This record gives sequence, structure tokens and C-alpha cells, in this order.
Amino acid sequence: MIPPTTPTTVHATDDEADAEVRTWLVEVADHGQRLDRFLAQQVQEFSRSHLQQLIADGLLVRNGQPCTKAAARLQAGDRLQLTLRDTAQSTAFVPQDIAIHVVHEDPHLLIINKPAGLVVHPAPGNWCGTLLNALLYHYPGAADLPRGGIVHRLDKDTSGLMVVARTRTACDALVRQIAARSVQREYWALAHGHWKHPVQHTLSVEQAIGRDPRNRLRMAVVDLQRQAGKEAKTDFTLLGNSTAPGTPACWVHCKLHTGRTHQIRVHMQHLGHPLLADAVYGGAPAWGMQRQALHAFRLSLQHPVTGQQLQCEAALPPDLQDAISAMGLASLGNNPN
Repeated sequence: MIPPTTPTTVHATDDEADAEVRTWLVEVADHGQRLDRFLAQQVQEFSRSHLQQLIADGLLVRNGQPCTKAAARLQAGDRLQLTLRDTAQSTAFVPQDIAIHVVHEDPHLLIINKPAGLVVHPAPGNWCGTLLNALLYHYPGAADLPRGGIVHRLDKDTSGLMVVARTRTACDALVRQIAARSVQREYWALAHGHWKHPVQHTLSVEQAIGRDPRNRLRMAVVDLQRQAGKEAKTDFTLLGNSTAPGTPACWVHCKLHTGRTHQIRVHMQHLGHPLLADAVYGGAPAWGMQRQALHAFRLSLQHPVTGQQLQCEAALPPDLQDAISAMGLASLGNNPN
């Protein structure tokens, strides 16, 4: 696939925003691929659903003729021209001066400590003010990488460590490590109730996760014989139960073996211990927590270039530290593991 020609800005009418036109010549390697999938690979700042809408609106020209079928199969030699409308998505990938707490930095990767409240990637409702916008400002080379070098995510209200690639080589290697489950991610969680399970041993939960059939906006433990989902495994170890008067709660160490959406939150709800302040999965504010009480405190991986083992840790953020102290567990210290 040759790169697109230099984008050309055109003006439809005085009342319309500028539109960008991009063109491609389809090579043999992309012969037979669906049109919308091809475009999603080439125009990563737009979602596939938005590109499908542009196609349906007649803004895609194939070999000189409008093509309105997103599922059309490409042929080698096809010439494509797509008019990209100026939308919230197309203006989302802009640099913004947002502070980043960098725990480790080298020419190949960053490990950052994401604060709660920071969205990782632009999406509906959060087209700006994200980690990606911050990376584009502080590390302009991120613009040349898929998703700005972001290879995994944390939920908006989860704090803690993330690895970000700075080169394409590192990006591809980190994606392979995550797929192979060789990147170790460990979390601290505060949850409702005193721990109901054996306290002497680590509890391994192997329950598949998929869309909640009763609420498509959240995830749930599912039976793969009956509905779609993916295998998921999390190890849980009790660190301590609350001893102070108030809402019974527990402090739990969580280790991911897979990385499904909301995995720890779903598995903790399944165990009968929803996270403090996690309203989506049955939690309520307690012990001063106003956001889901989850912090990614340890990240271990093989450096994608040097091959050396790299491990970073992030101390408890103030809100979790205050909650743990209020629960009567301050004697365990900031790093009980």
C-alpha cells in the first residue's frame, strides 16, 4: 500500500467547514479486503462507524464513481478518494499541554502514572483533554505511531501505571507481549464487605467476561456456551479487612492474567465485593472514595529493545491512602506486598 497523497483542503460552501480529501491506490496485499476495514486502517483518527457513515453519504469515490457500500470488496489497482468532514473526531488528535507523571523514560518507551479522571484516548464525550493529547504535546513523535504509542488502557477513574511506546519497533513488541500475556499488571483495590473467601491463599477467578445482556453499557461474567465473551483470569489476595467503625470493606491485591474490559471490577462484583464507589458494578462511595477504588501499582515487562526485565511501582494516590488509613489499615504501610 503506497501512502496517501498529500491531503488537499477544499471548500464546499461558505457555510460548511473545511473538508480534507485523501486518496489511495490499492495494492495486491489489500485485494479482497472490505472497504470500511481498509479505510479504518488508513484513517485511524476516525472510528470505523464514522467512516461507514461517510461512505453511506457518498463521500467515497472508487475509480471515479461514488461507492456507498461499506462492505464492498476492494480490487488491486482501485483508486479511492475519500472526503473527510471536519468532526469532533478529526480535531481530537491535537497536542494539549497536560501534565504527565513519567515514572520511567528511555528512547523506546515511557511508563507513566496516570491519575484518576484522565481519559486515555479520545472517544465520544471526551474528544480532548486525554492522555493521547498530552503525549502529542510532550512527545511529538507519538503522532507517527498507532494510537500515539498507547498499547493498553486504564479506565478513566482507575489510577496507576501504563506503558507507552515511543517507536514503532517498541510498539509492535509491546503489543506482542501483551497478547502473549507476558506483561504483568498488578493492582490494589478497596472493595465492599469483609473478605468472604479463604484468607491464607490466593484466590484465582477464571470466569469469562462479555457484554452484560441486561445492560449493554457494562460487562459481566458470562457463560460462553450461551453468549459471546472471552476467557478472563484474575488472582486475588486479601491484604486486610477494615477494623475501624464504618462500612465493612477490604483491601485486595489483584493480578491480571488477561486484560478484558473492566476485568477486575467485574470479577470483584462476581465475588460479592464490588469496588468502593464503583456505581456501574454495584459499589457506593465509602471511606472518602468518590471514584472506583482501583490503582495499578506495579507493572513488569521485558524491555522491547534491550531484553532486560523492567519493573516499576507507583505509590498509593492520596485518596486511596486516606481511605486505607480511615479503615484502620495504615499499619500495613504503602507497599504491603
